Amino acid sequence: MRALSGIRKDLFLYLLILPGVLYFILFKYVPMWGIIISFQDYSPYLGVWKSPWVGFRHFTELFSNPDFILLFRNTMIISLMNIVFYFPMPIVVALLLNEVRSAMFKRIVQSIVYLPHFLSWVVIAGITFLLFSQSGGIINKMLPMLGYAQVDFLTNSRLFWWMLTAQSIWKETGWGTIIYLAAMAGVDPQLYEAAKMDGAGRLRQIWNVTIPGIRHIIITLLILRLGQIMDVGFEQVFLMMNSAVSEVADVFETYVYRNGIQQGQFSYSTAVGLFKSVIGLLLVIAANKLAKRYGEEGLY
Repeated sequence: MRALSGIRKDLFLYLLILPGVLYFILFKYVPMWGIIISFQDYSPYLGVWKSPWVGFRHFTELFSNPDFILLFRNTMIISLMNIVFYFPMPIVVALLLNEVRSAMFKRIVQSIVYLPHFLSWVVIAGITFLLFSQSGGIINKMLPMLGYAQVDFLTNSRLFWWMLTAQSIWKETGWGTIIYLAAMAGVDPQLYEAAKMDGAGRLRQIWNVTIPGIRHIIITLLILRLGQIMDVGFEQVFLMMNSAVSEVADVFETYVYRNGIQQGQFSYSTAVGLFKSVIGLLLVIAANKLAKRYGEEGLY
């Protein structure tokens, strides 16, 4: 009865969150029952309930596959490069924008850095080819004019991971600043006044007031990012992938596409997806415990 009275009291608030709750139930939780086919030799003709059970056979095949180490290496390196180089960029941009005193200039810069987020990866890949293609790319046309040799940006395996990271930074940095700017707006202005009274300059105020004020947001987003460490973005990698860089570009998502969509190995590809999810879950739990051990709030 107490729960029902609480719902009646905040009825409109519950109605407000209802679409989001329904979305997660229908598109996140309900499809989870499909993971059972990773333990079956699934056949679309027999269906889920009549397909024979094979236990952990698909997982054994995955771990014994010679490509497993290569896929794991590529996935982890791309994710770690995004964490090291991309993850701090929205924080840096938000700190810089927070120091801008001209409201008009700040809105213009925000709009400019937000825009790439709304471009699809197809458009991003097209821009990349237009700029860096060795045959007709603008950059490679300018390099000989400056006295430098052309660079095979798109077919050089040593540059592939850096190209992906640069794309992510350019596309998503501006959008990521929204959360941090909102968090900075909630920092108590009296803390800045106290810092000024102590003789702190702008850099000292950022280091001793602003960053500690948004530290819980940074840690929360970092924990969530660790949960997605096995997801590197299928569209981005697939569009940039070519035969010359396949050794460093092949990740679990492209592997699932080949085996699940093109070859119809539904159970095997589901086992690969379940493996990725378990790794992400374990990392979230471990990172959350580590954050709490050092006095942070964590996710839960």
